[in-house]
Amino acid sequence: MNELVATLNGWIWSPALIALCLGVGLYFSVRSRFLQVRHVREMTRLMMEGKSSDQGVSSFQALAMTLAGRVGTGNIAGVATAITFGGPGSVFWMWAVAFLGASSAFVESTLGQVYKEQIGKEYRGGPAFYIEKGLGMKWYAWTFAIATIVATGVLLPGVQANSIAESLRTATGIDPNVTAALLAIALGFIIFGGVKRIAHFAEIVVPFMALAYIIVACVIVFMHIHRLPGVLALIFSSAFGADAAFGAILGMAIQWGVKRGVYSNEAGQGTGPHASSAAEVSHPAKQGLVQGFSVYIDTLFVCSATAFMLLITGQYNVERADGSPIYTGVHGVAAGPGYVQTALENVMPGFGALFVALALLFFAFTTIVAYYYIAETNIAYINRAAHRPWMSLVLKLCMMGATVYGAIKTADLAWALGDIGVGLMAWLNIVAIVLLHKVAFACLRDYEAQKRAGKDPEFDPAALGIANAHYWERRAAARSAAADAAAAAAVDAP
Repeated sequence: MNELVATLNGWIWSPALIALCLGVGLYFSVRSRFLQVRHVREMTRLMMEGKSSDQGVSSFQALAMTLAGRVGTGNIAGVATAITFGGPGSVFWMWAVAFLGASSAFVESTLGQVYKEQIGKEYRGGPAFYIEKGLGMKWYAWTFAIATIVATGVLLPGVQANSIAESLRTATGIDPNVTAALLAIALGFIIFGGVKRIAHFAEIVVPFMALAYIIVACVIVFMHIHRLPGVLALIFSSAFGADAAFGAILGMAIQWGVKRGVYSNEAGQGTGPHASSAAEVSHPAKQGLVQGFSVYIDTLFVCSATAFMLLITGQYNVERADGSPIYTGVHGVAAGPGYVQTALENVMPGFGALFVALALLFFAFTTIVAYYYIAETNIAYINRAAHRPWMSLVLKLCMMGATVYGAIKTADLAWALGDIGVGLMAWLNIVAIVLLHKVAFACLRDYEAQKRAGKDPEFDPAALGIANAHYWERRAAARSAAADAAAAAAVDAP
């Protein structure tokens, strides 16, 4: 089993996917004139704009739902693993894929908004929707939908559950079997409540825990502030092979930095557009910009917090591909959350290990909840033409089972299965957004033009020559009819 999973990982996470993630992000950044820099102020403003409706959630709720998926064990255990196998230089490549990936996140989330649908009482959208409507490839859309249901419904929950169970056992001695049972019960309560319950849960938990985690990291960095210049120098020198100790693993630094960066911030992976499509906005580019900023929050803030805590305290290990040590700062601790727990415990005895366990509990649990929403959205896509309520029930049971299984199995297998899921979605989605990126950039230019004219941008797909944006076509027609009625009333008024 382990050999088969390792072989599949080698095929999926080949150098081609690494180059594709970085290359597409760079291309989109150049094409958009680095929107992730030009529009930072607009991104932060839009986060708090808009309100929820009966059909959709607010921009902030959509952001929180997306961050629930982005901010998880990848921000803690994933960073530790990247440093172990790629050295400190992997942190730079995580930053690089986040900076470039912000433009990819804009493209995919804008496309999700353009081609979203109202199914039942909720807005639904994502790669399957924009692949079918934008590219006209239904078979490709179904392939993505099925791959995503398998990845987020079966393969990925175990990674999050495993980190929760291991961190709680380290901090409190709780048996993983107990943790697995409690996680399954809590997950069932949330996912049987629908998208609104998921949104409200995420908007309360995610910002609070992320802010607390960043504050603790800042305290630890401040306590060792004299080491900060050396840590920064180590990250940059290792990233380009200039460090004597870590220069030999330059290729691994790039590979692990990009892999864990994509796993954590999910830019280009295709998961972000699902939640962002549920937002109630007047123009698709609004939510695209908000989601671009979510990549910064995930990687530049939360992942960096973990990296600095490890590097500035020296509580990390680095290994060659054959397992031989290059640097050993932690003895007897496997790569993962245990590193971060050890780092904090050494600095804050009696508090550090428990705090990381609680952070992981909230981060990883909200990610599992977000995975359910993503998988359920793809089931909604498949079920548009036929009513199959049993599929959602099977998904709920599978996710609860995958959570229990992951909590009690080894971390190596859980991570390897999770990497397969992430890689499959990334391959399918990146190809799609490369083919459709002109639509997203047409939306960006339209948004910028309306802003320059002093308007609150409203989207009309017909004016941009965009077909099959049925939700927006109906919205534009209703807006036009309302304006005509108002004009007629003004003429008839005495």
